[in-house]
Amino acid sequence: MMAQCVTCGSELHPERAEKYDYCTKRECRERNARPLMIGAVAVNKAADHYLVLNDRARQDLAAGKYQDQRKSSSVTDGPPRQGNRTPSTGTKPVRRAPTPERRRRSWTKAQEDLALIYSASGMRPDEIAERLGVSRYTVIQMILAAKSGVKL
Repeated sequence: MMAQCVTCGSELHPERAEKYDYCTKRECRERNARPLMIGAVAVNKAADHYLVLNDRARQDLAAGKYQDQRKSSSVTDGPPRQGNRTPSTGTKPVRRAPTPERRRRSWTKAQEDLALIYSASGMRPDEIAERLGVSRYTVIQMILAAKSGVKL
């Protein structure tokens, strides 16, 4: 016996009947189709991840399956992580300030030269930043680094 549409009574194709109880006619779809709830699970610069929030996905979310494991235990309510503590003492190693050799410049030498020229001609850091397409903070760092002679 062929499955029938619950709205108009027409026969359903066997493959369609596996998932739906209505046919593909516009009136039947509008009357019976339910919108899907979509949830953003992980949104970042590299790749966004979305889920259709069906019953199983809701259970997984409630169980914390999609939670970021890098967050602290106070956020995730999970056990505290060891992180990068030393095994012998259990203390976290001291983090040293970056030395000039370890710092990385976020600007080019040409940008630094232009920033110095503009600064010497009396332009403010905001104006220089706008011309060079960098932040005001970066302009200040360029000028300070060039004037102090530090190679970043």
